[in-house]
Amino acid sequence: MRRMGIKQYEDHDRLMVAVDCIIFGFDGKELKALLIKRGFEPEQGKWSLMGGFVKKQENVDAAAVRILKQLTGLASIYMEQLYCFGDTKRDPGARVVSVAYFALIRIDNYNAALFEKHHAKWFPIAKIPALIFDHKSMLLLAKERLRQKASYLPVGFELLPDKFTMQQLLALYEAIYERELDKRNFTKKILSTGILQKLNEKDKLTSKKGAFYFVFDKEKYDRISHEGVGFM
Repeated sequence: MRRMGIKQYEDHDRLMVAVDCIIFGFDGKELKALLIKRGFEPEQGKWSLMGGFVKKQENVDAAAVRILKQLTGLASIYMEQLYCFGDTKRDPGARVVSVAYFALIRIDNYNAALFEKHHAKWFPIAKIPALIFDHKSMLLLAKERLRQKASYLPVGFELLPDKFTMQQLLALYEAIYERELDKRNFTKKILSTGILQKLNEKDKLTSKKGAFYFVFDKEKYDRISHEGVGFM
């Protein structure tokens, strides 16, 4: 019986499994995606998402964590599985199924030496260059998922400094949704959630009067999240 079972496995095609990571950052004005120059054929030297193959003794999530760390030097960052891309002709090099992940990092929080090694560069979402294979489809799907998540989960705070002004928070949401938002309504909505703490400290660089800093109160959010907090 055992030998028959093994033969059933042997009779099927073998596929390669890869992981591709869509990494978003925010520079205070624009939402950006991190791309690299592909280092091998096919499509060597062209813009690509950061990716790699899943190792034999490695689960898919662990592969995504490893690949992100190889590029950014970071391990504890927001990341979630997005979708499985399995078109038979998606990779001209071999039959490869790719599991896509999207991650959010602070745009100035990375290992510069690793960036240089992989020829990495931040691109505004509105100015993404031509990408290899189906990587553009992955990126667009990740952008849509981010928009969905940001409307009811505090994922956007992963892209901001620990302390931020209301204007910076507004700019982030405008960048995510690629449209202008009413500042008064946005501020009222966000403050009504009760998950921001206002600091007795101001940002004096952007205006003479200065703008108060806020911090995200994760403990408060965890206590009330079951109530269905809305951000948009």
